[in-house]
Amino acid sequence: MKPKFSIAIAAAALAACVLTGPASAQQFFRIGTGGTAGTYYPIGGMIANAVSVPGKIVATAQASNGSLANVNAVAGGSLESGFSQSDVATWAQKGTGIFEGKTNIPELRLIANLYPETVHIVVKKGSGIRSVADLKGKRVALDEPGSGTLVNARLILAAYGIKEADIKPEYIKPNQAGDKMKDGALDAFFFVGGAPAGAISELASSGGGIELLPIDGPQAEGLRMASPFFANDAVPAATYKDVAGVNTLSVGAQWVTSAKVDAETVYQITKALYSDTTQKTLAAGHAKGKLITLKNAVMGAGIPFHPGAERFYKEAGVLK
Repeated sequence: MKPKFSIAIAAAALAACVLTGPASAQQFFRIGTGGTAGTYYPIGGMIANAVSVPGKIVATAQASNGSLANVNAVAGGSLESGFSQSDVATWAQKGTGIFEGKTNIPELRLIANLYPETVHIVVKKGSGIRSVADLKGKRVALDEPGSGTLVNARLILAAYGIKEADIKPEYIKPNQAGDKMKDGALDAFFFVGGAPAGAISELASSGGGIELLPIDGPQAEGLRMASPFFANDAVPAATYKDVAGVNTLSVGAQWVTSAKVDAETVYQITKALYSDTTQKTLAAGHAKGKLITLKNAVMGAGIPFHPGAERFYKEAGVLK
């Protein structure tokens, strides 16, 4: 048998085992995260380690382009699960927003709402850029196609009357944007993720420092009314070295899967996520880990829960 065919058959067998295999067999459970400089990636690694059970469930975290890429990968079967902003997950499942007029993903299901993802707009310290309106004519990184950050950046710019044609957009990840900002080749970049974010912390400590732009006032209020998945948020002073606090917005970070994935596997993974041991590990491992709690798990659910997760939440008394 040729190697290519062997690999294909093995991959097909693995997929069949994950989606339809009995709960007693070893289950492989991939988690699509985001870029290595963001918050999804380290959180995903901690969760994968915590919910894996030798001989039963093998969870792995995989770097990806983020929310949109993850929900599409779940739909296509190349991932069993992934992290997504709540807005992207809702649009994907219901066929609204950026999925309007496109093929939606009706089988998308929620495992858990994890934590709020804060909208960061980063500029170089002393740049003279004080508000979103000042970004006109500037070199601005909006993140890569497939990311939830790009979707949100477009909405925020529009709320301030700015079109993409009014800026010099770049479609790169935050770590690349940070490097370009250090080199003086970029004026600002958007990042949506849990604070503190590694790429921004590193940039704040080097390269002359940074500032964050506020998103508040009538523009923020209008955004929340038009897109209820946005919530008021704030980045406290000193979250990043020598950076003043700002008011901003956030969306929920959610862990999603497909209705096709085995219910017992999802039940065991959800149960393991909220065990005392995992909760302590998450709280100690990352600033946003403290917010991954049973209480927050069922907040802001814009799509149906997976039956396995729903079963656990009902047993735990947080869903009726």
